[in-house]
Amino acid sequence: MPKFLQVFKVPEIRNKILIVAGLLIAFRLLATIPIPGIDVIRLKGLLADNQLLGFLNIFSGGGLSNLSIMMLGVGPYITGTIIMQLLTMVSSRMKQLYYEEGATGRAKFNRISRYLTVPLAFLQGYGFLNLLKNQGVLPSLGGFDLFQNILLITAGSIILMWIGEIISEQKIGNGISLIIFAGIISRIPTSIENLALSYTPDLLTTYIAFILLAILIIAGVVYISEGERKVPVTYAKRVRGNKIYGGATSYLPLKVNQAGVIPIIFAISILLFPQFFAQIISIFSKSTSIAWQTAITGFLNNQVIYTVLYFFLVFIFTYFYTAITFNPEEISKNLQQSGGFVPGIRPGEPTTAFLKSTTGRITLFGALFLGIVAILPNILQIFTGVQSFTLGGTALLIVVSVALEIARQIHSQLVIREYEGIE
Repeated sequence: MPKFLQVFKVPEIRNKILIVAGLLIAFRLLATIPIPGIDVIRLKGLLADNQLLGFLNIFSGGGLSNLSIMMLGVGPYITGTIIMQLLTMVSSRMKQLYYEEGATGRAKFNRISRYLTVPLAFLQGYGFLNLLKNQGVLPSLGGFDLFQNILLITAGSIILMWIGEIISEQKIGNGISLIIFAGIISRIPTSIENLALSYTPDLLTTYIAFILLAILIIAGVVYISEGERKVPVTYAKRVRGNKIYGGATSYLPLKVNQAGVIPIIFAISILLFPQFFAQIISIFSKSTSIAWQTAITGFLNNQVIYTVLYFFLVFIFTYFYTAITFNPEEISKNLQQSGGFVPGIRPGEPTTAFLKSTTGRITLFGALFLGIVAILPNILQIFTGVQSFTLGGTALLIVVSVALEIARQIHSQLVIREYEGIE
């Protein structure tokens, strides 16, 4: 029987899938609830002219296109996570909490990230509403109305974060990634419609090239996501009583792209942050806020500068996230304690250095791949001028990566239950 049919024959997995599907449907319904007083025509024009806001619209599941209470999406939570992970590099307490205190420390670390999401959502909500007011999308709001809308937006982000946590608990994929995945999928019909409306026979070759490029990207994402370097590990023989333990040979899988799609999400969050920060400054000085906003918009509207900066951020964040999630010192220590060693490499510091250099080399290919895929649509837009291609690379990368992760987790749960069924 095919694997995808087996999923529905196992009650526990079937129930998990139904729970996840129900939560995603609830998220999509909430994303249709708008805040009052919207100029839809101006909003569509703003989203079309601002590439970063177009990205944010996708990551909010289309919630930004109608100014729903979910307009910020998972952006505040991602920003909070970035801040916390940066703190592990400068704070010994945070480093100890994340790396050395096990599951309890990670749970506390994640809890602090969730607490940090609340003020960040409040500040980003204020900055974003102020931006829309300056662009004429929203009317000038009074103190109470503005505060009420900010509370609604903040509550929407907290609800979305909660939905993501519940989805993650089902072990059918990462909750935040699945929410972004659902947002991208929901925009496919609109993207196809826009592409059809912008179709011109003169660009037939360009459209064919774009379709072939999309197929190549999908194949490349699958190839890179599944690619790994298998480092052989041998376990020394140990005699206990009359029995001999160890002597087996295994391997340590080092993924080419251990960071997944997280670097792209981080990069977009960083690119969006200066615009929100410029709006927050308006609390203290409106003239300074307008000057900052003009400078940031002019800088990022340069397609070449934006493309280079986007590639650089994705590349850097790939190494950064890999360094956080993969700890060679801890792996080397665990191998040494269990009597394992890499053939030809001495245990301890030499093994740590070997794992660091090996990870650095294979991460280079993963970082280059992620960066190139992320900016391919931008390059295509520069040469063709077709706006419909702007979001293709990033969207495809996220959709394919998340789909692979979901398939991998479901497969692992099926395998566990196959072993449990052996008498």
